[in-house]
Amino acid sequence: VFHLGRCWSVDPLLSSSYLLQDSRGRPKEIPHNEKLLSLKYESLDYDNIENQLFLEEERRMSFGGFRCLEISRWVVCGLIGFLTGLVACCIDIVVEEMAGLKYKVIKENIVKSTEAGGLSISLILWAVLNCAFVMVGAIMVACFEPIAGGSGIPQIKCYLNGVKIPRVVRLKTLVVKVLGVMCSVVGGLAVGKEGPMIHSGAVIAAGVSQGRSTSLKRDFKMFEYFRRDTEKRDFVSAGAAAGVSAAFGAPVGGVLFSLEEGASFWNQMLTWRIFFASMISTFTLNFFLSIYHHKPGDLSNPGLINFGRFESEIMSYNLYEIPLFIAMGALGGFLGALFNVLNYWLTIFRIRYVHRPFLQVIEAMLVAAVTVAVSFTMIYFSTDCQPLGPEHSEEYPLQLFCADGEYNSMAKIFFNTPERSVRSLFHSQPGTYNPLTLGLFTLTYFLLACWTYGLSVSAGVFIPSLLIGAAWGRLCGIFSFSAAQLGGIVRMTLSLTVIMVEATGNVTYGLPIMLVLMTAKIVGDYFQEGLYDIHIKLQSVPFLHWEAPGTSHWLTAREVMSSPVTCLNRIEKVGTIVDILSDTSTNHNGFPVVVKVSHNNEPAKLCGLILRSQLIVLLKHKVFVELARSRLNQRKLQLKDFRDAYPRFPPIQSIHVSQDERECMMDLTEFMNPTPYTVPLDTSLPRVFKLFRALGLRHLVVADDENRVVGLVTRKDLARYHLGKHGLEELHLAQT
Repeated sequence: VFHLGRCWSVDPLLSSSYLLQDSRGRPKEIPHNEKLLSLKYESLDYDNIENQLFLEEERRMSFGGFRCLEISRWVVCGLIGFLTGLVACCIDIVVEEMAGLKYKVIKENIVKSTEAGGLSISLILWAVLNCAFVMVGAIMVACFEPIAGGSGIPQIKCYLNGVKIPRVVRLKTLVVKVLGVMCSVVGGLAVGKEGPMIHSGAVIAAGVSQGRSTSLKRDFKMFEYFRRDTEKRDFVSAGAAAGVSAAFGAPVGGVLFSLEEGASFWNQMLTWRIFFASMISTFTLNFFLSIYHHKPGDLSNPGLINFGRFESEIMSYNLYEIPLFIAMGALGGFLGALFNVLNYWLTIFRIRYVHRPFLQVIEAMLVAAVTVAVSFTMIYFSTDCQPLGPEHSEEYPLQLFCADGEYNSMAKIFFNTPERSVRSLFHSQPGTYNPLTLGLFTLTYFLLACWTYGLSVSAGVFIPSLLIGAAWGRLCGIFSFSAAQLGGIVRMTLSLTVIMVEATGNVTYGLPIMLVLMTAKIVGDYFQEGLYDIHIKLQSVPFLHWEAPGTSHWLTAREVMSSPVTCLNRIEKVGTIVDILSDTSTNHNGFPVVVKVSHNNEPAKLCGLILRSQLIVLLKHKVFVELARSRLNQRKLQLKDFRDAYPRFPPIQSIHVSQDERECMMDLTEFMNPTPYTVPLDTSLPRVFKLFRALGLRHLVVADDENRVVGLVTRKDLARYHLGKHGLEELHLAQT
């Protein structure tokens, strides 16, 4: 606990209370659980460690070597785009074939049952098929790879923000994500396959950029220079953008998505490489889909979702309609906030009660069964019959109790994949749906989509949001409501505007869409956070937003730092290092390296910073002073040894150190970062926050005027303060 002007006396992760502000701006302490910010999440080291090994390697590299590295980055981005497009193509083809077969079988059964009576058999068949697909997808997620659940966008946002989410970019995660989203969409849930493509692209990028697979234990000896968090972060940004591009056919929108939603670092060359990956992804998907549709070379399917062509005359608008767009954005923001609030309380319920794999699978199957029952009931009692068009453009028209030459209009949007339903709502002729049909569909699908997001299945929320908004827009006669609904839920502005413009192929509505999305975000933020931010907070992730809280200028580094700090001497005893790393009561990952100035209790002078992962590699290779002097070690440790161990460094428990070796000494001079970032005690909290957010720091040393270590600021210190009283209470509520 601390008071204004005093330092922490204990590690804040073990503290039982935290300083906050009351309504008058005075310090106030509130009790909270010590595990509110989960200890399983650690920071990534986006700051390059410029130790002697790194500088020697950089100095040995010629100008041609640096040029080859730059070419390699472009090659990696091209591979990321190609593989992401290929995965998207496989997902699209499998979903189309399996869903088409399912709807064909069910339709034939419904036709027979309508003539002979006994539609209950059709209902049971529909429910069994959907539940079977959803059960397979839920078992894969709940039992084999839980991190593959949902869209994966919150996890990728955290990764790009600088938080290491366990198993988020593993090969197993990709396999479960791809197979799971196929089962979810074919299983008829209110989900889309576009959102998970962002996570899939990020996993592909993380794997390709390392030139090996730790899951398969295969090392292709490629791209070894990129085996560090800084380079990997840039490629994951490219993978996320390629996923957006493959999903919506929006290369520019993909670049802006990575910039707006994820990346904590950006530069011009990174922009070009990410755009290149996005273009390759779109082209790859387009090319292979043209072959699948027996139209080689016809590049008219740029993304998984194809909204079709919009005529400029139909899409025109007048000046007096702009206030209507703003009002529509406000309504979309309110409905999006309502969606998020309902999903928030539902997620808390799941955290408390539905945390076992068996229960998670049962819940997913229950949602699938309820979705079928609601859909069938709505179709059965619907009296909205429409004449079949001359070209029979409806995918799976159901006649049911309509007259010959007519089909059930409710079935056109319920008895179909969500992507086809969105396209139908956008392009059907006026009068295709009566207001009652649209109103009932919107209400029921809104509740079903809210219930579905957060299940232990791979699923996205983009298409369900667009489908709800498209139904609202069809009811009101306004196209942009689909953007308002989606913007009200996910709170994206610039990137979503460009995605919608690129996906529709029409820039006429660019300004209205932007107005709608900005209004939806402003109104929605007044009531509740965005859906992704809600799930990030409920997962107890130490996520840092773009700016520090506005009321934080009166705080300085001394108020948020951890003190006293566990430090290591420049030449340290091996036994001391092993004991510090083996201490289960702490999980420190960075240690200031100091030089003792005297034998009293005064703070020691800082001379560097070394990470837990570096110490483990040094212990593994027995880099001890005594062994070096006796020439028992055959070679000098190189930067390659650290890269070979990245990213899964072995735990300290797996490294054997004998009793004699514990008495040896270890010289950290060559391996530590001699120039870590430091700040004085009186540095303002917003400035500390900017250093973490912009540079991707993991540790920030607080030093006095004589460069003596007095504290250490970590990401969790800042994240805990950023949450504030309301956020801590929400986490406490969710976890208890």
